[in-house]
Amino acid sequence: MNTTATDIDVLRVFCTGDGRHGNALGVVREGRDYPDEAVRQALAKELGFSETVFVDDPERGIVDIYTPSVRLPFAGYPLIGAAWLLDLEVVCPPAGEVWVRGDGEFTWIEARAEWAPPRTLRQYGSAAEVEALDVPEPGEWIYAWAWEEEAAGRVRARGFPGRGDGIDEDEATGAAALLLTAELGRALNITQGCGSQLLTAPGPDGIVELGGRVRLEGTLTR
Repeated sequence: MNTTATDIDVLRVFCTGDGRHGNALGVVREGRDYPDEAVRQALAKELGFSETVFVDDPERGIVDIYTPSVRLPFAGYPLIGAAWLLDLEVVCPPAGEVWVRGDGEFTWIEARAEWAPPRTLRQYGSAAEVEALDVPEPGEWIYAWAWEEEAAGRVRARGFPGRGDGIDEDEATGAAALLLTAELGRALNITQGCGSQLLTAPGPDGIVELGGRVRLEGTLTR
């Protein structure tokens, strides 16, 4: 167990232009304060965010990502959040090396869709149908989506992790956005959850770019 006080930065990733919405993320800059998988998993469960990221080497961008119940080899919004917070040009989760670039108010990462954990992409006929969905029973990870304006690449989406760990609905899911972009083969402007905004663009050699805004919410001490 960690016996020292550790500051945890709390970010919102994939915010709207006015700073609203976005998915809450915990960033533990001093990953060494939580030296093994068991104590990291316990902290992620205690915090209750969709994901918590531990920074093991800020210079090389080595990070470790947890939901309240599982460790992830890759996830989109923790990497964007950590890169923005630490001003990194590359982040390295277990899945591989992820390059980062800034573009005005957006932070972008480049990643391969196959790094994303499995998601069931379920298309609906309208945005209204997606918005009216009830949270399904635990089971598979479902990314429900519909075109808002197909010609413009505008998508309405909601994400249901189905793990039974307290995160019944994910406010913004970068990994699922990568999978959807790879499947459709085109740039997307996704509104997910209560109003979070995710931008994507397919690139060469199986790469997909994922971008969003980040803001600092505050700091917790554990």
